[in-house]
Amino acid sequence: MTQTVLLAEDDRAIRHALERALTLEGYKVTAVADGVEAIAQAHRTQPDVLVLDVMMPGIDGLQVCRVLRAEGDRTPILMLTALVETADRIAGLDAGADDYVVKPFDVEEVFARLRALLRRTNGSAFEAPKEEEKVPPGQVSVAGLRMDVQARRAWRGERELELTRTEFDLLELLARNAGIVLDHATIYDRIWGYDFGPGSKNLAVYVGYLRRKLDEPGAPALIHTVRGVGYVLRED
Repeated sequence: MTQTVLLAEDDRAIRHALERALTLEGYKVTAVADGVEAIAQAHRTQPDVLVLDVMMPGIDGLQVCRVLRAEGDRTPILMLTALVETADRIAGLDAGADDYVVKPFDVEEVFARLRALLRRTNGSAFEAPKEEEKVPPGQVSVAGLRMDVQARRAWRGERELELTRTEFDLLELLARNAGIVLDHATIYDRIWGYDFGPGSKNLAVYVGYLRRKLDEPGAPALIHTVRGVGYVLRED
């Protein structure tokens, strides 16, 4: 089945070029030039994935994201941004975006990120718990952390965590491998389906943001950095 993309980009040249590239890649694309039309199209067509430019006149990409999330729309969202500061990326995650690509971008990177988002939407990228582990189907429980994978909900103790799609998948991967150090390449492959190389800050941004949501005053940290290797979830 052809997967549908709603693309919102106010720069005409970028919009047309990306629309052509996505169409040639096999997607059915609806391209619009502003946030107002993006919201209207999202309501009309219910696309499989949205690609939103952050900086658009009137209603920008962040506002589009906030509106859709407030309505309960969980369609995966990839943001296109010329803003490279960590605070700007965090603003996108706060708004409910699942991933982002920094301009100028390689179209192959856009394809890779879309494939990863759609793969996570259409089915879990993680192995099911082994029967001998006696974990209820669709449940993960470790170090005071509880996850309902089917409902895509997570709690630390009694507190429910508000997680984006990518944050949830990253936490699930770490939780299912609690006590095991996962290297950067493994995490990139399992979460994004693509290793963006040693210079990428993408994983560090997501881990940092996930820690903000997990950590509690006086409680042990759960996600630990193993310098030069990767990350591990454990309760020290």
